[in-house]
Amino acid sequence: VQLQASGGGLVQPGGSLRLSCAASGTIFPINVMGWYRQAPGNQRELVATIGSDGRTNYADSVKGRFTISRDNAKNTAYLQMNSLTPEDTAVYYCNARRVVAPVWDYFGQGTQVTVSS
Repeated sequence: VQLQASGGGLVQPGGSLRLSCAASGTIFPINVMGWYRQAPGNQRELVATIGSDGRTNYADSVKGRFTISRDNAKNTAYLQMNSLTPEDTAVYYCNARRVVAPVWDYFGQGTQVTVSS
C-alpha cells in the first residue's frame, strides 16, 4: 500500500491549508484513514481519524479548527486546517489501516506544515 500526501507548506498564523492523502495498491477497503503529526523533539501524535462509515475522531488541540473527510471511491482522505497557529507546525503523516483481515497499517512519507509570520 502506498500513501501519497500533498498540500503542506508555509502559512501565516490564522491561515488555512488543505492536506490530501491518496492511497493505492490495495484491493481491500480501507477501514480507517487518518493524520498524525510530529514536531521537532516531540513524539508522533494523533491529529484526526475517519472511518469508512464517516465517523471521525479529533485530538483536543484541533477540535473546531480541523476537519477530516474522505472519498472512499478514490481512497483519498483530506484534512482541512483552519485558524492555524505556530503550535501546528509539524510534519504531517497520512495513515491508512485495516482492522479486519487482512490487517495492515501504513504511514505515508509525511508533508511539512509550517505556520509562521
